[in-house]
Amino acid sequence: MAAAAAVSEPFSFKLAFHRPNSSSLTAFSSLKLPCAANSQNYHFKSLKSQLTPQSHNRIATPLRSNTTTPADVSTVTTFHGLCYVVGDNIDTDQIIPAEYLTLVPSNPDEYEKLGSYALIGLPSSYETRFIDPGETKSKYSIVIGGDNFGCGSSREHAPVALGASGVAAVVAESYARIFFRNSVATGEVYPMESEGRLCEECKTGDVVTIELGESDSKLINHSSGKEYKLKPIGDAGPVIEAGGIFAYARKTGMIPSR
Repeated sequence: MAAAAAVSEPFSFKLAFHRPNSSSLTAFSSLKLPCAANSQNYHFKSLKSQLTPQSHNRIATPLRSNTTTPADVSTVTTFHGLCYVVGDNIDTDQIIPAEYLTLVPSNPDEYEKLGSYALIGLPSSYETRFIDPGETKSKYSIVIGGDNFGCGSSREHAPVALGASGVAAVVAESYARIFFRNSVATGEVYPMESEGRLCEECKTGDVVTIELGESDSKLINHSSGKEYKLKPIGDAGPVIEAGGIFAYARKTGMIPSR
């Protein structure tokens, strides 16, 4: 009960989208997106997307040492909330079935509706549903999965639907490469990799915190009192934090700012 009381109300943001023009796409020919840490090195081509990365329930918390020397200051990005646990091989049809791909995320109303269908394709063996009936947002801001999360099709709607539902981060043992790439490119969710099978260590409804540090990251399960080391997200972190590939390119001067 005490752990559940620690969960704060989620923030809400107004979301906007745009269609990138062809000149913008040209600027990405030299940009390399990082892939999952356990995958082979892979240089991705520019992503031709109609989706603009969205803001999340993220809390950036600066952690300071006892001294005030700037060199001793490190920044940790923190996610805190209830977790929803799934198993291995959660494919994109389970994340967002194909029948809902007609929804256009650039329309705020349809973006919200897309989020309301996130993980609706899970089998009935998942007795606790990800989104309660009649709701458009999930109370679970962190998804914990097993091996090969996001396998199946290359649809960008998969991470977009999770982000639209209120998910800030996914922690899985491994990812399908295209899902990892789309998560980074859209800036919708942080795809974090665990060093073990957290899907067997945590259970749905546990209160957890993810701390993304500059040198190390970890997941703290407040319900069980255990901590787990996460693999570094590397160069993908700044891209997601900026809001996705196009926002990152503008921020770094790769394409002109508006």
